[in-house]
Amino acid sequence: MKNKFTFPIIAALFVLFMIIYFATHPSYEKSLQAKYFYEMGEYDKAYTLANEAFAMDVYNRMASTIMAQSKTSLKYQAYINAAKKYMQDINEIAAKKNISDADRAKIKMMSEIVVDSYTKLAPSVITDIALVKEAKEYHDNFENLLEKVTK
Repeated sequence: MKNKFTFPIIAALFVLFMIIYFATHPSYEKSLQAKYFYEMGEYDKAYTLANEAFAMDVYNRMASTIMAQSKTSLKYQAYINAAKKYMQDINEIAAKKNISDADRAKIKMMSEIVVDSYTKLAPSVITDIALVKEAKEYHDNFENLLEKVTK
């Protein structure tokens, strides 16, 4: 009868100890905050907090992982923002009645930049799927546009 309760009590105490450790250790507290901001899509804030947590404790794997996730997500977000800006510029050019050769060259250059920048992104399992999907859509759109402009 005594052996029946010993293991659950020890396991419960261990879990309680881990909860207290996570709640009171400043590095893990910042890691949890960073994880929250990452899940909310605020990658800058998540990266900053994870970096601070990692600086406090270099063995904090949670901080290290969130830092890597945030860094990759920030690259994707920068790519998407650049693609949106180029698309806006291209739409302004396309709204003109006549598109000059210089305008075609601009469109081609902007499309090449977006297509080439996509190859530098390194998707991983931990990257937000919505970001990866949106980046892929922009890449495909600019690839199609590049084909049309070079014809």
